[in-house]
Parts: sequence; C-alpha cells; structure tokens
Amino acid sequence: MTDIAPTPPSSSTETTFRSFSHAQGTNYAQNRRDYHSKLYQIIIDYHTSNGGELNTILDVGCGPGTAVRTLAPRFSHAIGIDPSEGMITTARSLGGVSYNSEAIRFDISTAEDLGSNLSSPIPDGSVDLITAATAAHWFNMSGFWPRAAQVLKPGGSVAIWTSASLRVHPSTPNYAAVQSAIDKHEDVLKDYMVLGNRLSRDLYVDLHLPWALPTPVSEFDEGTFLRKEWGTGRDPELGDQFFAHQAPVDLDTLELVLGTTSPVTRWREAHPDAVGTERDAVRMIRREIERALHDAGVEEGKEMVKGGVKGVLLMVKRKA
Repeated sequence: MTDIAPTPPSSSTETTFRSFSHAQGTNYAQNRRDYHSKLYQIIIDYHTSNGGELNTILDVGCGPGTAVRTLAPRFSHAIGIDPSEGMITTARSLGGVSYNSEAIRFDISTAEDLGSNLSSPIPDGSVDLITAATAAHWFNMSGFWPRAAQVLKPGGSVAIWTSASLRVHPSTPNYAAVQSAIDKHEDVLKDYMVLGNRLSRDLYVDLHLPWALPTPVSEFDEGTFLRKEWGTGRDPELGDQFFAHQAPVDLDTLELVLGTTSPVTRWREAHPDAVGTERDAVRMIRREIERALHDAGVEEGKEMVKGGVKGVLLMVKRKA
C-alpha cells in the first residue's frame, strides 16, 4: 500500500449517481444485490468485541438504503445519508426500521458534511458505527475522516467495503470463454471509468486512511485497523461469498445487474440511441456470453452463469 495516494474524487464531483432520479434509484435498488450475512456479522462482531455499542448507526453514501436497512434491526437508531436526492427518495419509499421499530432516517448529505448541513444536524459524539457500502471511492477522504472523528463516540467504529469485478466459477460451462466476455465488458467501458471506479476495482489499496492523509487524523487508532478480503485467496475461510444469493443467475438478471454500474450509466448517457438495442454495451456482452454457453451445448433459454466477486472490508476504531 502506498503512503500517499491520489486524492479520490469528492461526492460533489461524482455526478453519475448524484443526478439519479427516483426511477433510476428504484431500478438500482431492484437490481443490486444485498451483501452476504457473513460480511455483516464480521462488522458487528468486530465493533462489539472492542466495546462498541449498538445505539446509532450512520450509513454514508447509502444509496437506496440497502446496507443500513439490513443492519438497522441491530441498532436503536439508524440514519442513512447520500448526496443524491433520487437515491434518498427511493430509500425513503422503501423504508426500514431499527430494532425498536423506529423508522430509519434518510437525509441528503455528503460524506464530507456527515449531516452537518441538515436542519437537525447529527450531533458530535453520537454515532456508534459509521458504514460505507461500495461508496467510499467517491468520498474526499481528507474531508470524511475528520468529520467521522467528530460524530463518532470514543470507541466507535468505521466500516468501509467494496467489491471488484465478477469472476466466473469453473462450474459454468465454457467458463473461460464466459470470463473472457466479462473481461471484455471492462475493456469496452474503460473510457467511462473514473478514479473512483479504479479505487474500487483495486480493492481500496490506495484509499486514503486517516493516518496516511497529508494531515493525519490522530483520533483513529491504527493499531485497530482490520482488512478482510474475499475471493483473493488471502483469507480462504471467507471464500467468494461477498453478496447474498450466490446461486447461478440467468442472463436477464446479469444484464440488469451490470446495467446498474456507473461506467455503464455514463456509456449509455453518451450513446442514448443504443440503449436497449443490440448495440447497447451490456447487450453486446450478453450476446458473447450466450455464444460461449451455446458452444458448450447449453440450450437457448437455459443460459446461467455462476460466479463470485473479489471484495474487501476495512475497519478502524476511534480512540476511546
């Protein structure tokens, strides 16, 4: 890991998700999978084993609220913030409650503000756990970490995670050719990938941590830092179970999932006449996958792909 990495873009400069409408947010929520229960359990176990309490969780870059909706029943109070009005509108429509049936609070705010801009600001020293699910690569970490230190209780935790590209399981017929088609998908979209996408693809090896900032945030204890990886072979016990429902998926589902990524969104904005046609970037990749499966004897209409992803979880404690 490098000591000084390029500063990631701030939430205010990431316009793809921020400009989402309610309809786009709803599509995202419908087609993005939730994370595996083992990931959530590792987060809770780490947090509570080091004295962390389960009073308030704050999910940053919450999108439609997937992660905070899953974790909220473990906490008395739950808050999700995102800079996108469309995402927050979607999150509010989907709802969710804490363990005492209190509704999750969803508000529009950036990772750098962490609620300081709201009419009812998030009080300093009030949050037990801050989470960021596939979002921190859009944060300005030089702004996020000092604000996180402010709102966290002493002994509170930060949990940040993301995933990389799909790796096709060898049980998929003609899996090498299917993997080649998936890899080609990234190549087709390379001109529509920005720094945040690359930070996520590289599993946050260059994401600024609080002690590696030009102005370190001393409130965080480097000695408590935890890094867990999925699908890389570095932790065989974790395997590739990063998302829930790892069963094989049909190509309609795969096409919808791939369509939620920000490079695809940017590609489609640049090629509006191709969206939904055979010239669509995702549709072309789908057709390559179909050909590979048909070459292996899979019947039309029965095409399925099984795979996993690489993933990473970073956790750190605020000093007590």
